[in-house]
Amino acid sequence: MPSTLTSPAALPADWRDFLALTKPRVLTLVVFTGLCGMLAAPMPIHPVLGFTAILCITLGAGAAGALNQWYEADLDAKMRRTAARPLPAGRMDRQSALHFGVGLACFSLCLMYFALNLTATIILAVSILFYVFIYTIWLKRRTPQNIVIGGAAGAFPPLIGWAAATGDVALLPVLLFALIFLWTPPHFWALALFVKTDYANAGVPMLPVVAGERVTRTQIGLYTIPMIAAAIAPWPLGLVGALYGWSAVTLNALFLALAVQVATRRSVPGDTMAPEKRLFKYSILYLFLIFGALVADRWFA
Repeated sequence: MPSTLTSPAALPADWRDFLALTKPRVLTLVVFTGLCGMLAAPMPIHPVLGFTAILCITLGAGAAGALNQWYEADLDAKMRRTAARPLPAGRMDRQSALHFGVGLACFSLCLMYFALNLTATIILAVSILFYVFIYTIWLKRRTPQNIVIGGAAGAFPPLIGWAAATGDVALLPVLLFALIFLWTPPHFWALALFVKTDYANAGVPMLPVVAGERVTRTQIGLYTIPMIAAAIAPWPLGLVGALYGWSAVTLNALFLALAVQVATRRSVPGDTMAPEKRLFKYSILYLFLIFGALVADRWFA
């Protein structure tokens, strides 16, 4: 357990602070990939049940975000990009954040179980527990591989969406899981390269801090290769059609070009890190577009 913050007494929190605990910007991508996993399933789901499944994914991911901020309040206070969050800014006490996160998690799991099925509930539970206990509590403060292993937490939504619709798991959602899992390191390390000072100040052993930029850039290039393989694999395996296949080829060619640019350059004092920022921004758009192509291929091709 991290040390208690030595900040003034927390001010009364309002709904915006509780919303901020759920990490809304991260939620957008989580919910979208979960929705795409559900829509790509071979059997339709009743709209009410589909809405309920997405609600459960949203609440479960929000719970994980809240519990992450509860545990990492001391780290957030040391980093410029997170210092304004409700806990380090003193707008909320840690107990409120803990109760909110646990409450959201329990509600999302109960609703998923009673409204949908056991398989989706188990995967949702594993995703929450993995993010909180494996990534947040165990890995993040201990190893520069934190984001590699911890990236699995954000890869579960397509599996959950698929399982909500079908009650089981198949090869396609497993490949989607692998895609997000392998996408996370180049995506996150691109960010870490231009905010490494924040992580260094907080004592978080992110790869650029403990191994240096050169190693980080090389790792970005190396992880991009299996990510591309996972992204394109559904096409030759006959799990998707040409619409997805050609979209995946195009999107991954651009990702590779940006990753190679980052992997082969060296930063200099005063560098604006423009290529790293481009890769980070494109990586977010990339995931939206490739999952959108999956749904379009399933429904319109």
